[in-house]
Amino acid sequence: MTTVIPHSELVKRAAAWVAERRAEQPSRPLSDIVDEAGARFNLGPMETEMLLDLFRTCHNDHTQG
Repeated sequence: MTTVIPHSELVKRAAAWVAERRAEQPSRPLSDIVDEAGARFNLGPMETEMLLDLFRTCHNDHTQG
């Protein structure tokens, strides 16, 4: 039986997955990781772009602070 997962939960899972991959593979380009997350979690272009912006902003906050 297939379980339906709310779309917001998929975005949360994708964000957690991206964070894990960033920690494991810091030299891998963020855009590659986010693109893979989009495919794995069946995200649309808008959600994928939002994740990319989120992680870029988060990274910039850490490097400036």
